[in-house]
Amino acid sequence: MAVHSKKKARTRRRRAAPKARTTAEARTTAGAPEPPAAAAAPKAALKAQIERHLRAQLAALTGGLAPDDYLNAWWEWYLKLATQPPRQAQLARSAYEKILDSWQFMARAAGGAPLAPGHEELGFSDAAWNVWPFNAYARTYANWASWWQQALQPPAAAADAEQSRLSFAGRLLLEAASPANFLQTNPELLNKTAAESGQNLIRGLKNWLEDAQRAVRGGRAAGTEQFEVGKEVAVTPGKVVFRNRLIELLQYAPQTPAVYAEPILITPAWIMKYYILDLSPRNSLVRYLVEKGHTVFMISWKNPSAADRELGLDDYLQLGFLDALAEVRRLIPQRKVHAIGYCIGGTLLAIAAAALARTGDTPFASISLLAAQTDFSEPGELSVFITPSQIAMLEAMMAKSGVLESERMGAAFGLLRSRDLLWTPAVNQYMRGERPKLNDLMAWNADGTRMPWRMHSEYLERLYLKNELARGEFTVKGERIDLSALRAPMFVVGTETDHVAPWRSVYKVRGLTRSSDYTFLLTSGGHNAGIVSGPVHPRRRHRMLTWSNATATLSPDEWLKSAPLLEGSWWPAWQRWLAERSTPKRQPARALPAAAGAARSALEDAPGRYVRE
Repeated sequence: MAVHSKKKARTRRRRAAPKARTTAEARTTAGAPEPPAAAAAPKAALKAQIERHLRAQLAALTGGLAPDDYLNAWWEWYLKLATQPPRQAQLARSAYEKILDSWQFMARAAGGAPLAPGHEELGFSDAAWNVWPFNAYARTYANWASWWQQALQPPAAAADAEQSRLSFAGRLLLEAASPANFLQTNPELLNKTAAESGQNLIRGLKNWLEDAQRAVRGGRAAGTEQFEVGKEVAVTPGKVVFRNRLIELLQYAPQTPAVYAEPILITPAWIMKYYILDLSPRNSLVRYLVEKGHTVFMISWKNPSAADRELGLDDYLQLGFLDALAEVRRLIPQRKVHAIGYCIGGTLLAIAAAALARTGDTPFASISLLAAQTDFSEPGELSVFITPSQIAMLEAMMAKSGVLESERMGAAFGLLRSRDLLWTPAVNQYMRGERPKLNDLMAWNADGTRMPWRMHSEYLERLYLKNELARGEFTVKGERIDLSALRAPMFVVGTETDHVAPWRSVYKVRGLTRSSDYTFLLTSGGHNAGIVSGPVHPRRRHRMLTWSNATATLSPDEWLKSAPLLEGSWWPAWQRWLAERSTPKRQPARALPAAAGAARSALEDAPGRYVRE
């Protein structure tokens, strides 16, 4: 028995020994380096965190621009120039000619020689610029600017993304260095200062201090208080009939005894507040449509905060457009919907329509895309901001706050037109002491919105950088969608001077969809003013062409030659197109939902809560 017990004890000790050794080894090796595979993940995460932090610090110095993009562009330009002796000689000869011209003009200008025609576009249109020495300043600057443009402008066959960034950076430097931007070299400012005994500079200093205080407090621009939402703008009567964490759905009161059966659902961009389409009554697209007998619904996007940082494109699709569409179909059942999308709201509408078509759902009476891109292969001037390095910089900026502030986006758009949107307003307000008289569109433009981190990163990477939608690689809930599934009647609008969604880029949707009732319209104006033209506009013109088959198309230049030029706003032509694809007005106008408290009630009066945030 004893022997047997001793054997059992030895067996138990042997079985327990490995565990004891393992525990002992764990104790003795607790401070030893981990295996490479186990250590790699936390080290990589730490490295990414440090890089993101450094990028965020760098962004604070550069205004959010990625400097390596521009350094690389300059370096590539230098290397190419170093291998092209003929071009070096050409630029050297041009520099000599322009320096000689500047000196010769200085000699003539001392005797009163005027500036040659063409200087007006550089900001030297006033007669004061023809007086010495300011005419010499203007002529020298014009020669210098012309030479740099020549040096930075590549041959057409050599144009690429880096050359675009180089030209953009060069233009920023040239426009910043204009003598029109400085008191000592601007005769108009000196004459005004002398005439007012410096009172303009005192007013300018007050304006600057006011703007600095507003920037610190997060207030809106001076003068915007004259356009209060719900009082001066966004005043078309309506109700908030639905709300979730991302949108409010507005339904507008009918203005006619009878309405078309098919409702209209408008999806504005979420990088702007919806009331650009409901500004003052004279130029409100919403009011125009309800006065023509349409039942109009509008999505009002929430202005996201840090709590919304994880909202992505799928959330904007489901919580935004699809939830709104479901509510419209519930309120007005058994009727197809005229869907309208503006800017990125139009991109979202195209994605939603393709996703619904994949499931066999065809709820649309028509689809209208206003200044909206679906093919981002040629995004125009915005391409200078769409690079992996720039996206990484933006992500670093958003990582801490969870959102991209509207001021960042506004500054980026301002850089694209720095003379008109940055330098000239600064000179007028801070040196002339003159505040601009804002109109409703300018006040709306100052009422910016934020962008959540995840959505903005996905938007830039998937749509701009990878162009997934046009390539047929975009997925919704893990399933690929195809724009060729869009067969509903389509009306697409581009604007001539659009630098956000260039009209030739907007035009590309024709080759991606298969609508046999397709109209493309090109209107004068830019991304905002061209769309918000009002029903009557003396300075607007447009071209329009319709296809009655699913595949025929023209190149943009061929289309431009073929489409007839028509005077006036494009709104009436579009409204007639909608009416022709609607059931005739035979039914009485649908009343708005009951007041709050009743079954299926309205939540509150338009414009609602989200637009005021």
